[in-house]
Amino acid sequence: MELYHLMTSLFQQEATMELMRMGIVYAHLIACCVAIGLVLTSDVAMIKQLVQGNDAAHSDKTHLDTLKKTVLFALAALWVTGIGIVLLDYSVKGAVYFLNPKLQAKILIVMLLTINGFLLHSVVMPALVKAGTLLKLEANARTLAVFSGVVSGVSWFYAAMLGIARPLSWKYSLGEIMFAYPLFICAGFIMMTLLVSWASKRAERVTRARVAPALAS
Repeated sequence: MELYHLMTSLFQQEATMELMRMGIVYAHLIACCVAIGLVLTSDVAMIKQLVQGNDAAHSDKTHLDTLKKTVLFALAALWVTGIGIVLLDYSVKGAVYFLNPKLQAKILIVMLLTINGFLLHSVVMPALVKAGTLLKLEANARTLAVFSGVVSGVSWFYAAMLGIARPLSWKYSLGEIMFAYPLFICAGFIMMTLLVSWASKRAERVTRARVAPALAS
């Protein structure tokens, strides 16, 4: 009888742990989805505006403030829920759990997201608000804004991929798992740099075309 009660108690504790983990994972997933959705829609809108020749709306202070607050909240939630998941799994699997390369890759990506987020919110966004548009930023500031934006987009999607990539656990090294990450950043940076350069040159041509008649008169 005592053995029965002991087994029942153990099963109940295990079920409670599973439910707790499921709740934390769900909150973790929601935070990631909110951030990815906002970053994706913002980036698509920026690319569309650059193609159309006007990215002023993307640099609007209200838009940037909303983006900043939401992404910061999502990133904070990602850290809190992620730490909760790690602590629960550590309590079951022990210290060997931290040797999983996939877990190490996720932690590395989130750390990079945090550093890049600080750069975006403390340097890039204030510069965008001051300039009024990405195309009006100085060359170095524009390059930093493009690079930081690409790192943000790639990192969020890469982190989401790692979150569902259970088959990667213990099968690949950290280097192998992270191999595509810098490649995506390089490809994204090149494409965005080319787009911004093209949009900037087009804006200059439009400005010259508007100024020329006035000078002629």
